[in-house]
Amino acid sequence: MIIVQLDSEQLSNLIQSSVRKVLKETLLQTVEPTEQPDQLLTIHEAAEFLSLTVPTMYSKVSKGELPVMKRSKRLYFSRTELLDYLKAGRKKSNAEIEQEAKAYLNRKGGAK
Repeated sequence: MIIVQLDSEQLSNLIQSSVRKVLKETLLQTVEPTEQPDQLLTIHEAAEFLSLTVPTMYSKVSKGELPVMKRSKRLYFSRTELLDYLKAGRKKSNAEIEQEAKAYLNRKGGAK
C-alpha cells in the first residue's frame, strides 16, 4: 500500500479527472448507434431467416412473392423488407376483428 499526501487542490484535480473519465466511459457505453444501414442477406441467410428451404425461396422469387435484389447471378434480400413481408401476412386476432366490426357498424349507424 502506498500512502501519498496531497494538498486540497491536487486532491480536487484527481477527483475531477476520475469523475470525467467515468462519465466519458459511461457516455460511450450508453450512446445508441446511429441508424444502421439495411442488412442484406444471401439466399441461404434469407431462407434461414424465414425458416424456408432454398428451393422454396427460389420458387417464391420466381413467382414474385418475395422482395429481392439481383446482381449478376446472385440474389440479395433486405432484412427489413423480409420483416415487412412477414408482417403483411399477419392474421388479425378475434379481438381486433371484433373491434373493427364495431367501428364499422358505428360508422354505418351514424350515417343514417
